[in-house]
Amino acid sequence: MSDSASDDYPQTAQVTQKLNLQTKLAYGAGDLGPAITANVSIFFLLLFFTNVAGIPAGLAGSVLLIGKIWDAVNDPVVGVLTDKTQSRRWGRRLPWMLYGAIPFGIFFFLQWIVPRFSSNQSSNVWALFWYYVVIGLISQVFYTVVNLPYTALTPELTQDYDERTSLNSFRFAFSIGGSILSLILAQIVFSRIPDRQQQYLVLAAICTVISVISLYWCVFGVRDRVLAFEAKRIQLEEPESLPFLQQLKIVFTNRPFLFVIGIYLCSWLAVQITASIIPYFVINCMSLPEADVPTTMIAVQGTALLMLFVWTSVSKKIGKKLVYFLGMSLWIIAAAGLFFLQPGQISLMYIMAVMAGVGVSTAYLVPWSMIPDVIELDELQTGQRREGIFYGFMVLLQKFGLAFGLFLVGNALQASGFKEAVAGQTALPIQPESALLAIRIAVGPLPTICLILGLVLTYFYPITREMHAEILLKLKQRQQHHNS
Repeated sequence: MSDSASDDYPQTAQVTQKLNLQTKLAYGAGDLGPAITANVSIFFLLLFFTNVAGIPAGLAGSVLLIGKIWDAVNDPVVGVLTDKTQSRRWGRRLPWMLYGAIPFGIFFFLQWIVPRFSSNQSSNVWALFWYYVVIGLISQVFYTVVNLPYTALTPELTQDYDERTSLNSFRFAFSIGGSILSLILAQIVFSRIPDRQQQYLVLAAICTVISVISLYWCVFGVRDRVLAFEAKRIQLEEPESLPFLQQLKIVFTNRPFLFVIGIYLCSWLAVQITASIIPYFVINCMSLPEADVPTTMIAVQGTALLMLFVWTSVSKKIGKKLVYFLGMSLWIIAAAGLFFLQPGQISLMYIMAVMAGVGVSTAYLVPWSMIPDVIELDELQTGQRREGIFYGFMVLLQKFGLAFGLFLVGNALQASGFKEAVAGQTALPIQPESALLAIRIAVGPLPTICLILGLVLTYFYPITREMHAEILLKLKQRQQHHNS
């Protein structure tokens, strides 16, 4: 992507200045669209497949996993392409968001249609399976096209260690806020529209419109700041770009990056497993109506939203590592409590949901605050800024966590004898005890294992605030040498 050279970068904005509120809000808005669509998928897609489209749980869980095999190529490739993009009018990242927003919304919406391919139930199930696989593949491409360049904007907006944590708190405020908004919308739609299929179509349509608008808000709101960074970046003499395979080798020999992706994968896998199983837990284990599912999710996400700003402030005093330990410890206690909950213990369920939300906020905030530090270490070692390829693997892990979580939950449910609904039927099947036990294991012990692994990796993460300050000092000295 390239524009005419006559469009000059704005020179007035200073990259070294603190970010103003308007820029932080615009940046945060960029995660609203992907967050709404991703969270609706996390909370309801597996439920939609089994209880509306009538696809067996194991087959339903496989739909997204197939898409992630493609994403193994898709994400890093898009990351490298955004690093190579040249546009004087929009910079390296923003053209992808600008042109990808509308297709991203359209293909998200198409995932929530239940077409009728055959009167034969078995044939129709397989036709639906392949329909969702194909639409899912295309949808995930456009998710990458808008979300990966967005995530790579963080180090281009500020190089300040604590300012990045603040910037990410705005990002995840919109992210979790989008999650809460999607749940409130779901609750309104579900209470007013009796037909299950129509419920999801209306919800998807509303989320699509919000997603596209928020992406454009971000593009136009951060443009001047991003282009100021681009103007500064192109003044430096950068080494010739390395071949893709050599870049991959450098990325995976960056020791701190390996820790970050391990921490993030463990955290995000726990988030996805918990989010995808809670609807089944509320309906089948707690014997509550479907309308209570969004309320329970709001308890988790609302707490996570409030705690983002608390943790951001606390991390400036005690550091990112300790914040992560405190949050995850509370989540582990909550997961144990959920495993033993019985029908009727509704108040305890909400208490555990709030405790889990405290931990979820650190799963969002801490790994994403670490990754810009890793990118600057790489720049110090190689002389190149490769945000795209690093963030490409982070987004890949985010989507892999979602897919593998749903695949794991779906196949565990099917192996335990979970009974899916027949498309069009109103009453849901009564589940056997084996399926109820599988749901309890997925809501308690399974996320706990992931969280403990994440804690171990966080303990050994090597980049401290002092080390990061030293990295920035050396980069500044190198820049001064280039300019002299």
